[in-house]
Amino acid sequence: MSDCVFCNMESSRIIDSNERFYVIKDGYPVTDGHILVIPKRHVSSFFELDKHEQSLCLDLLKTHQRLMKEEDKLISGFNIGVNIGEDAGQTVMHCHVHLIPRRKGDTNDPSGGVRGVIPSKQKY
Repeated sequence: MSDCVFCNMESSRIIDSNERFYVIKDGYPVTDGHILVIPKRHVSSFFELDKHEQSLCLDLLKTHQRLMKEEDKLISGFNIGVNIGEDAGQTVMHCHVHLIPRRKGDTNDPSGGVRGVIPSKQKY
């Protein structure tokens, strides 16, 4: 798609890739090291990826999770996130998977994790 930022990614931003995906550092990182795994094929939703694509995406997530932990010994956890649709917070309508490294103390109370997208539901 000619107007899609992820379909027209500058090659200088790409830090890794495989046959169907590429990896970039997030332009608006939640934490230091936050990356995006993005399909080369334009699809808007993770659910539009076929099984082979999902497997290749997971391969890159595992690789970068390992690399991040090797490079930064303070990383003690991760969040993986996919926003699907405007009502879920998706702003670029091209599938992308967030890998967000977490460190002890990066937030006062991380309990509830991704449930925090609706703050009143984070604590249970």
